[in-house]
Amino acid sequence: MILPIVAYGDPVLKKMGADIPKDYPNLNALIDNMYETMEQAYGVGLAAPQIGLPIRLFIVDTAPFSEDEDLPEEERTFLKSFRKTFINAKITQEEGDEWAFNEGCLSIPDVREDVFRKPKITIAYLDEDFNEHVETFEGLAARVIQHEYDHIDGVLFTDKLSSLKKRLIKGKLNNISKGKVQVDYRMRFPNQKKRR
Repeated sequence: MILPIVAYGDPVLKKMGADIPKDYPNLNALIDNMYETMEQAYGVGLAAPQIGLPIRLFIVDTAPFSEDEDLPEEERTFLKSFRKTFINAKITQEEGDEWAFNEGCLSIPDVREDVFRKPKITIAYLDEDFNEHVETFEGLAARVIQHEYDHIDGVLFTDKLSSLKKRLIKGKLNNISKGKVQVDYRMRFPNQKKRR
């Protein structure tokens, strides 16, 4: 089932997500719905707060990046099949020199800005079967994970911009929060019950 994506301005996007228990109701259906929602919106990641749930759950599927001819073949091959569910995740280490990449967000349509992040992370998480993992990721996979991880901590990529950049995009952000934006996927705007 395709769920509406919560737009910028909704308080749920600024909440710290709560850990979820193994018996969280209908978790498998929720995860399936999140993948379907993300794919329909042509995203590479989606966090539970983006569908209105302040819990520590996010998914990533970096396959769209595998078509980027500028990336090394090895990374493209990895990205093509990198699809994971992260539950109650905790980034334990970030390494390397920060690098800029032009990021966007399904909750903030039509806004893209360069964000600086570390190139290598180590993350502890549970998969959809609640098996424990500790893994290290680099490059675009690490970046997508960091972006989605920020969501479960109540942080948006726009929070990482300079005050000048924030002022420059303030009008766009206000319009998004008021529903004045054209998107080709379902969205839920603050102070509106439902909208396509």
